[in-house]
Amino acid sequence: MLAVAAYGISMIFSVFLWRKHFRSDNRVNYALLMLGLVFHTITLGKRGFSLERCPVNNLFEATAFILWTLLMVYAVLGFFNRLRFLGAFVAPLVFAVGVFALMPSLDPPHGPEPEFSGGWVSLHATLILLSYGSFGLGAVAATMFLTQDHDLKLHKIQAILSKLPSIERIEKVEQRLLLAGFTLLTIGLAIIPIKVGQPDGMSFAGDSKVLWSIVVWVAYSVLVFAHFKKHFVGKRFAWSVIASFVFVLLTFWGTNLMSPVHN
Repeated sequence: MLAVAAYGISMIFSVFLWRKHFRSDNRVNYALLMLGLVFHTITLGKRGFSLERCPVNNLFEATAFILWTLLMVYAVLGFFNRLRFLGAFVAPLVFAVGVFALMPSLDPPHGPEPEFSGGWVSLHATLILLSYGSFGLGAVAATMFLTQDHDLKLHKIQAILSKLPSIERIEKVEQRLLLAGFTLLTIGLAIIPIKVGQPDGMSFAGDSKVLWSIVVWVAYSVLVFAHFKKHFVGKRFAWSVIASFVFVLLTFWGTNLMSPVHN
């Protein structure tokens, strides 16, 4: 709750950055997000040590872990002044999803044993959630690309006076985040059939989460390939990155609830 409160204050501060077209210093916004990240890290750390494994055993923990990975990536990028503007886009996202994660129904009491066991399963979950964090930050960069593109076409003075990097650099950030996320997702999905196998008494065939993961992997593989071949560039690429992450965000929880293996 303390972390979400800090993200909320950061979101309010982000409004002023938007109104001033990022011409003002955004170190305050970065500090607010890092304060929230400290509380966020303490929460996951306490939960993980109590379970003695990666804290991704229910929807609250999975959601909190996705947000944490996104913020950790931003924490690194925020060291560079020209990339610190991303916080104005990260703050509304993490606040909205953070408020959703606080719903009591997402964090039921654990049974005698955590659902996930074994190092390979924890690594599988961690890598996949890290990929979602990269995809989320890629969507943030895509939103910035569209904003900068709009300013360059309609309000050229705003784009020139802002503290944002060039539109070419933003697109490069998009591309690298998407590629990093796709790599993590591929490794994470490959771990289960290679190292773990199917749970006793359960089958991956027809499982909603498995089918959904395949759809997500195919969608992002097509997006990466199309961008590499220059079929998706500029605004088309940015909208595709945003749409793909929105799909992941809106369907992640539902497919978990419908899955006998992952619910």
